[in-house]
Amino acid sequence: MLTHRHVEVFRALMIAGSVTRAAELLHTSQPTVSRELARMEHSIGFPLFERIRGRLRPTMQALALYDEVRQSYAGLERVASAAARLRAYSDGQLAVIALPAFSHSVLPGAFRRFHAGHPGVSLSVETQESPFLEEWLSAQRYDLGLTESDAEPAGTRLELLVEVDEVCALPDGHPLLAREAIELRDFEGQAFVSLSASDPYRLQIDEAFAAEGVAPRSIVETPSAVSVCAFVRQGLGVAIVNPLTALDFIGNGLQVRPLTRSFPFRVNAVYPEHRPKSPLVDAFAAAVREQAREMAGRLVAGAGRGGHPI
Repeated sequence: MLTHRHVEVFRALMIAGSVTRAAELLHTSQPTVSRELARMEHSIGFPLFERIRGRLRPTMQALALYDEVRQSYAGLERVASAAARLRAYSDGQLAVIALPAFSHSVLPGAFRRFHAGHPGVSLSVETQESPFLEEWLSAQRYDLGLTESDAEPAGTRLELLVEVDEVCALPDGHPLLAREAIELRDFEGQAFVSLSASDPYRLQIDEAFAAEGVAPRSIVETPSAVSVCAFVRQGLGVAIVNPLTALDFIGNGLQVRPLTRSFPFRVNAVYPEHRPKSPLVDAFAAAVREQAREMAGRLVAGAGRGGHPI
């Protein structure tokens, strides 16, 4: 009967090329290796090696059999490698899914904060737009989700981490930069860069413009806040955008001013209720909250130095 020990000895012999070196690899004696090899050959019914001047030369059957053994051990080695990674990251790994805007803005700084206190933790980040983000959260595939939506996906719990007001983004040299704060009527006739028509913030802003009888001149529609800021920076128009994304563009062709009308922008944590909870999730959510608040504070301080408080 073929045993795991037989396969182990055969593999060592194929790697080492001699009984002596195979015994060293297995931390056993030469007679034990020779005995187990003989038993294996008897069990399978054909010789595996030719003995030539003290060395072992594998037969064609041995080479074919070794291909199967290597594949088997490759699977074991992958398991061992995964175990080693888990051992190295003794505190584990966090799987986070977020809107693309958060992966550019708040997540890198939040992980820096978190990693300082949990240096052994690795982070896996997936980005997705609605409604797929909510679907994946409901499927319990992630430890934590970050969304701007106030709607709780099925099977999850929602927690508000931070709320800040959206701001007006303007290119360098724009006449509206002379104002302390921007009113909705100031957008009348302005070239306007907006989010996609289905975006909930876009819908909210459009409704506010309609209620005030204001008609900006739509020039670009784009799905992400990062893209909105990139277009504004090129001088193509003005925009209303979340301040966390805008912060990375300030001083690089883009400036911001507060709005007299509030459009709250929220960072919500989404916790899957049917997935085993990692003890690290709450600590990471706290780091996201701290990072978002610190970024909002930088906006206030930076704009305040220029005489235009946000």
